[in-house]
Amino acid sequence: MTEQQHLETLSDIKRMMERSSRFISLSGLSGIFAGVAALTGAWISYNWLHNYYIDWNTTGRFDVEGFNLLRIKLIVLGFSVMVLALVGGIYFTWRRAKRNHLPIWDVTSRNVLINALIPMCAGGAFIAGLLYNNLEVMVAPACLVFYGLALVNASKYTLSDIRYLGIAEIILGILNLFYLRKGLVFWAVGFGVLHIFYGAIMWWKYERQSLASA
Repeated sequence: MTEQQHLETLSDIKRMMERSSRFISLSGLSGIFAGVAALTGAWISYNWLHNYYIDWNTTGRFDVEGFNLLRIKLIVLGFSVMVLALVGGIYFTWRRAKRNHLPIWDVTSRNVLINALIPMCAGGAFIAGLLYNNLEVMVAPACLVFYGLALVNASKYTLSDIRYLGIAEIILGILNLFYLRKGLVFWAVGFGVLHIFYGAIMWWKYERQSLASA
């Protein structure tokens, strides 16, 4: 066996071990899609908030009913963006797994899901408490920090790039604590811009060559 054959054998063994221990079907297009959805949601939120505060400044009085309605609309919009991003993520990941003849649901994908859900469920309960106590200004940084923790926790079972995205989200959430009135901007950067940026990097690193050779 030649040296080249030895190297190819070692590469094959490495790929097999990686497939058995890490979920490698995660698609960069999922991140791009989630980022676009988040930016769209942020743009809609900005317009709602802008119109509300214009009315407030015009009338000179605090509209309790209008504020409660706006609050409900923003919560529903946030959940809608999350569901849309999740559906897009599942679709693009399923498509990549199918192209590479890999299962989308196995031990590694379950590990990713479980390790991501623990911080996210804790974050969801924490954010519900913030809303219950009328601390909406803390929601954006809490979303970013807990989402970042979920990514870092899940990165042990998937692509290592996810870990760096998670760290960036945590840092952004902490910075947001010092600029609480800019929550929508930080939210748009964290869930929108960073997702698109990292999604593009992941697509370039892991998917571009496979598409070119297909």
